Amino acid sequence: MALRLVSQRVLAQSANSVRKAASASLLRTASTAAVAHSTAESEIPSVRDVMLGLTFVDPSGARRKVPGIIGKTLYDISEMHGIELGPASVGGPADAIRSAEWTEPLFGEGPCTGFDHVLLVGPGVETAKPRDHIEMRMLNHYWDDDEIFPESRLATQITLTKEMDGMIVYVPDRICDDIP
Repeated sequence: MALRLVSQRVLAQSANSVRKAASASLLRTASTAAVAHSTAESEIPSVRDVMLGLTFVDPSGARRKVPGIIGKTLYDISEMHGIELGPASVGGPADAIRSAEWTEPLFGEGPCTGFDHVLLVGPGVETAKPRDHIEMRMLNHYWDDDEIFPESRLATQITLTKEMDGMIVYVPDRICDDIP
């Protein structure tokens, strides 16, 4: 009789532990599914989400496809990949367009040189910030009128956006920038 009571207790305890283990397993599965569902909804960004492809064409016509990073300037990307554009036009932005009615003066001098002249064609060119009077003045000062086109820009003034994926950047013949 005592043996029967002990065996019934052991069976009851093992049944309880099996139930607890099953409910814990079910809870783990449900929480994993909930985490996976919330992760799919929030779309964790990957490196691929901030990368885009650019094609640089040098004066001889040779093409070079390079990856770019959204938010960097065209000049930064060319420097990262060893593409020579000349000295950078490093000057803070003169102003920022905040809305159709408001342009905020930032009191920067804008581009300081025009050595980093490039021609932009292809997707996303229209998303670039419009050329301002300071950039145009630098282009006119450093380049002849027959070398400036509607697509002419300074590479330091172009901040890359996702829409620029596939853009082609033509690099004209460099002007002499190494005379002491």
